[in-house]
Amino acid sequence: MVCSEQLHLRRIRPRKLMTMRPLPWHPPVELSPREQSVVKRIKRAKLFTFLRRIRHELFSDAFQEELGILYEVSPFGQPPVPPAKLALATILQAYVGVSDDEVIEALTMDRRWQLVLDCLDCEQAPFGKATLQRFRDKLIAQNLDRRLIERTVEMAEKDRGVSPRSLRAALDSSPLWGASRVEDTYNLLGHALRKALGVIARQQGRGLAEIVSEVGAPILGGSSLKAALDLNWDDPDERNRALVLTLGALEAVETHLAEHPEVKDDPEVREQVEESLAVAHQVKAQDVETSADGQVSLRKAVAKDRRISVEDAEMRHGRKSRSQRFDGFKRHGLRDLDLEVVRAVALTGGNVPDAAAADDIKTDLEPQKVVLGELHIDRAYLSSSLVRDREAHTEVYCKPWPVRNGGQFPKTAFVLDWEKETICCPNEVTVPFSLGGVVHFPPETCAACALRERCTRSKLQGRNVSIHPDEKLLAELRERQLTPLGRAKLRERVKVEHSLSHIGHWQGDRARYVGQRKNLFDLRRVAVVHNLHVLQRNDLASRQEAA
Repeated sequence: MVCSEQLHLRRIRPRKLMTMRPLPWHPPVELSPREQSVVKRIKRAKLFTFLRRIRHELFSDAFQEELGILYEVSPFGQPPVPPAKLALATILQAYVGVSDDEVIEALTMDRRWQLVLDCLDCEQAPFGKATLQRFRDKLIAQNLDRRLIERTVEMAEKDRGVSPRSLRAALDSSPLWGASRVEDTYNLLGHALRKALGVIARQQGRGLAEIVSEVGAPILGGSSLKAALDLNWDDPDERNRALVLTLGALEAVETHLAEHPEVKDDPEVREQVEESLAVAHQVKAQDVETSADGQVSLRKAVAKDRRISVEDAEMRHGRKSRSQRFDGFKRHGLRDLDLEVVRAVALTGGNVPDAAAADDIKTDLEPQKVVLGELHIDRAYLSSSLVRDREAHTEVYCKPWPVRNGGQFPKTAFVLDWEKETICCPNEVTVPFSLGGVVHFPPETCAACALRERCTRSKLQGRNVSIHPDEKLLAELRERQLTPLGRAKLRERVKVEHSLSHIGHWQGDRARYVGQRKNLFDLRRVAVVHNLHVLQRNDLASRQEAA
């Protein structure tokens, strides 16, 4: 006889074997009559039509299976929305530049979106805003947003009939302004403290003004710290007084929290309050200095990696050039000069040297199994790992650093023998050199040299010549620049500037999200939009040739 417990186990055992991975999405390939009527009406934004035509190729069964690993096996619930649908919506979102709410709205009101996502004339969107957001978070968490770029590259290689090969690529960067507000030291401190007190006010169901009064920091009660201080900001003494008052508010908040520990009993409240106070202390440590007699003042030098925003901890001051300053991030793109697609992108803080992005670019290139044959860059990337660790067959094309020596013999007037590792001066005096070192010509030899006045101004020492660790490359770059063919090669780098310009057109000059990783996701999907336009152009050219 079977007991009731055994019967219960038998009933639940089949459920444990169920998998809630998404089912493959196999939308129709051929256009229906209704779809044909929609396509005929699309005069602009032709990418909608192109995506409808190639969606089954872009999201092949193998690629859909890869995206399926975003979802865990579970015995409960309904199968999730096919990730191919969500990925298509994500790409269209970058193309049109709309919010998550507008995506859901477009799915019920815009027949172009319905055409691509196979829900023509639907009255209810095939998924909700929360589903789209969860998909984005999963895509970021497992770094699968990179695969969207790789998939468009694979299609470009298939169209051209090529396999992974020696890559000719160009790399460049452009600024991306941050989405959050940039503030000075006073407002950063005030913003962080108001944020901490605001959490407490919401927890207790009280107004911010009441909490501020209780804490004893009235300057935090208004919408503007500087308006509450109401000082003459042109007066240095008044500015120092403002700093003292602001730091006094920080001390008052901490004293209040120490006297009322019950405020932070709620773990979520405690985490938010401590996070805001940590921001205030970070700003104080970076921007404020205390003299020997205990007087506080703003630090004159800018701290390394200085924080500039309360809401986005990763935004930084940056410069694209001496005259172009920005606050936020740098986006980097590597363009395939033959296929014209963007193969990899990276995002760094605004204050990070361009060369630092090379490691992320290399990581993204590894799955594509290409060999870097030519690398076209500007001088900011000369110290990058792509150049420093290059293979012997990799050719680097870059405008060389100018050689100046104040009217005296420049370094180019000296002849370097790479086999013998010697350097010969214009008066044919030869001495040995080592990469990364400084050559010191003998003082007695230089003192008796007839060309001394044209070579060095030092009366006690001989001529010194610095040898760069990659001096041979710099010499090659200078030689190439002297020939028409070399100058033509240098002009090829302009193509990556065009790609970055296109990416900037769709992504905009200001970041959509807070934080570096989410904005990298946005940059990657915009690179996908760029690559799809390249595929669309190639497809149109092929069809015209066939006709």
